Amino acid sequence: MAKLKILEFPDPRLRTRATPVAEVDARIRTLIDDLFETMYAAPGIGLAATQVDVHERLLVADVSGDQTEPHALINPVIVEKDGVTVTDEGCLSVPGYFEPVERAGHIRVRHLNRDGEEVEMEAEGLLAVCIQHEMDHLDGKLFVDYLSEAKRGRIRKRLEKERRQQAQVA
Repeated sequence: MAKLKILEFPDPRLRTRATPVAEVDARIRTLIDDLFETMYAAPGIGLAATQVDVHERLLVADVSGDQTEPHALINPVIVEKDGVTVTDEGCLSVPGYFEPVERAGHIRVRHLNRDGEEVEMEAEGLLAVCIQHEMDHLDGKLFVDYLSEAKRGRIRKRLEKERRQQAQVA
């Protein structure tokens, strides 16, 4: 397993629309393991392949708090959603920022598992929010896109300033 580099906003590669995974093979299973290792180390509760500059429709999530409920979703598609929830969302690609975002409170999602089998799962609450958030990444969308242009611009400027300061120290 390997810890991968997470792209940070406003990196343009985060805007890339991911392509479907053609075959679930050893490479994809290794990528799943690497995504989990990277997500847990960050620490986070979800990570899309796009965030590590792999533009395939694959995401991992674990909202358990103790790494006991890992979910890997390959080529996920939401087939049903209902309810509304507003949650303060953060993102490993937008470190240090949390803002309220409105999403469906319950979803049913069809996807391939790590063995390449098509399955459906239901998710609600935080897991539903997390999956929707990560699926947005697969379409090149970030949670900051739900915010006003002014707020998104302030976040972008602060993150760019922090990166410049870190580069001067290094």
